[in-house]
Amino acid sequence: MKVCRIAFGLFLGLLTVVAFACASKEQTSASGPVRVWSAEKRGYIMSEKVVKSDAEWKKLLTPEQFHVTRKKGTERAFANEYWNNHEKGIYQCICCGLDLFTSDAKYDSKTGWPSFTAPIARENVRTMEDRSFFSVRTEVVCARCDAHLGHVFDDGPPPSGQRYCMNSAALKFVKPR
Repeated sequence: MKVCRIAFGLFLGLLTVVAFACASKEQTSASGPVRVWSAEKRGYIMSEKVVKSDAEWKKLLTPEQFHVTRKKGTERAFANEYWNNHEKGIYQCICCGLDLFTSDAKYDSKTGWPSFTAPIARENVRTMEDRSFFSVRTEVVCARCDAHLGHVFDDGPPPSGQRYCMNSAALKFVKPR
C-alpha cells in the first residue's frame, strides 16, 4: 500500500511538472522578426514581434479587449461591435495593428461573431490546439503579438470551407482611404 501511495505521488508530481511546462510554453512568445502581409504596402514586410507585459497591455486596452486578447476570453454573441458590420475595409489586430482580415472575406455565419473565410495572409495569423472547455478546437492568434483572436472551424462556405470565428474585441476596423 505504501508503494502505491509513493508511486501515485510521483505520478501526480510528474503530471504537475508537465502541465506547468505546457502552460509556460503557450504563454511565452519569442521576439524577433516575422514576415507578414501589409495591405498598405501591398506586399510582404518584415516586422518585429510585439512583446509586452500584462501591465503594459492593460494600459493600452479596455478591460474587455484585455480579457479577450491576453487571457483568451470571448465576448457575447450578437452583442459585439462587428458581427453585423457590412462596410468595406480591413480588420486589424486591436493590440498591434497588424492587418488580419478583409471585408471581402467576411460573411454572415449566423453565429453572432464576425466570421471570415480566410485571413488576409496565412502568415498574419498562427493557429494552435485549444483544449479548453472539455473540447478540442483550433485557436487563432495574431502572428505579431500573440493576441487571442478567436477560433477556426471546418464548417465555412466554399472555397475554403473554413470559418474564422473572431472576437470583435480583438479587432479594429479600418475603412479604406
